[in-house]
Amino acid sequence: MRGMVDGLASPVPIGTRLPAVLQEDDFLLRFAAAIDDTFAPVYLSLDALACYVDPHLAPADFLEWLCGWVGIEPDQTWTTERRREVVAHASAVHRWRGTARGVAEAVRLVVDGDVEVTDSGGAAWSAAPGGTLPGDPVPAVRVHVRAHGPVDRRRVERVVAAVTAAHVPFTLDIEEETP
Repeated sequence: MRGMVDGLASPVPIGTRLPAVLQEDDFLLRFAAAIDDTFAPVYLSLDALACYVDPHLAPADFLEWLCGWVGIEPDQTWTTERRREVVAHASAVHRWRGTARGVAEAVRLVVDGDVEVTDSGGAAWSAAPGGTLPGDPVPAVRVHVRAHGPVDRRRVERVVAAVTAAHVPFTLDIEEETP
């Protein structure tokens, strides 16, 4: 939590900006110093705002908020470094959302292993009128995961459901390698 920091100097002290006649009033200077103590953490946070939204630099407790901002449900077993990696790659996952690549990228964020996604063909066309179209007319997605460790199947199902179109059913096959 961000808050008061003892001994933090304000980069913009109010007392030194007062007119000279008001700088002679001891009570007013102490009052201005109290306001400086209150606003110093605000200035510090605003000056470092870019660091707060960069997942590689953000404070560990702020990563929870960043996960929510990019639509990631953090796993409580993830290390801080793993959370940073997932948040950093979330924009790429959103860029490819709804495609086979996007599904594979999203699953790779939550599973350590190899992911193969096969879809039914999506949109198709034929160069010859009346020709056969590639793919399957019934939309479907198959996700095959070859995991290098234990996998929470329900979590992977939630991820796949979140990044595929609502009208497209999917099947999920998980192979867990045992060490």
